[in-house]
Amino acid sequence: MAVAGVVAAAASGSWLVATLAAAVAAVLGVAATRITYTEVADTRRAWARDRAEQAQAYAALTETRTSEQALYVADTSGRLARHEATISRLELRLADAAAEVAATRDALAAEQARVLAVQEASADEMRRVAARLEDAEERAATAVVRVVELEQELDVVQAELLAWQSTGAALRRKHA
Repeated sequence: MAVAGVVAAAASGSWLVATLAAAVAAVLGVAATRITYTEVADTRRAWARDRAEQAQAYAALTETRTSEQALYVADTSGRLARHEATISRLELRLADAAAEVAATRDALAAEQARVLAVQEASADEMRRVAARLEDAEERAATAVVRVVELEQELDVVQAELLAWQSTGAALRRKHA
């Protein structure tokens, strides 16, 4: 509209019409500038609101992930503590069984020494000592079997712990 007014004023050759056309053009330019400014400001406010909402969503997501990580760490720590307690308990039982085996072997050696000394004794004495010797050998065999079972159980638990630790490391890398 302003351009059309200025062209018409220039074609008419009148200064008054040209001045009025220039004033109208200036007012229309200011109005257009104001409208453009308002649109840009509204767009920027909308973008800022979107960025604020997105930041809030990221904050909530981060809080959720942090709580999930804390739960994972607590669960993993609990499982690790239970495995370590099981290993400690099995190691104690293995040590007790090994001590029992050693004691049984010592008792067996003592009984064998007594048998050699008693061989010169009567036949009744020989049968009684033989029965005690068999009992000691049976306890020794039982203790050896128990030690082997405990060693196998310890190996299984250690293998599970190793597998679990390697899986936990892979999950931590994945989760990170």
